[in-house]
Amino acid sequence: MGDVVFDNKGQLEQIQSGLLEGEQIIAVYDAVGAGTGFLGLTNRRVIIQDKSFVGKRVAITSIPYSKVSSVSVVSNKSWAGQFFSTGSIAITVGTHVYEVEFRGTEKTHHVHNVILHYAAS
Repeated sequence: MGDVVFDNKGQLEQIQSGLLEGEQIIAVYDAVGAGTGFLGLTNRRVIIQDKSFVGKRVAITSIPYSKVSSVSVVSNKSWAGQFFSTGSIAITVGTHVYEVEFRGTEKTHHVHNVILHYAAS
């Protein structure tokens, strides 16, 4: 499948340590903003690290692609039509929406396209 794209080696290693048999990592992107640590993509699921729990607790949430009902790119456009340097992805699973913000809109579009590819297949 090619090389894994990642921002932070520690985050990549965290995902590697929890892989299922036959599961392959596609990308691990560092998230910006309050609460979220990173988002990982494998050939089977989306993995989100959430640091927003009370008492400095951290959750690692696995979302099978089959459970994703929609995925959206959320971006700010200035009045001149130029995109800013960050972009967000919104993943809807049942009634819950996970929103993750990244540095750079390329990462946002990559995450969107990978989720769309696996959720639609």
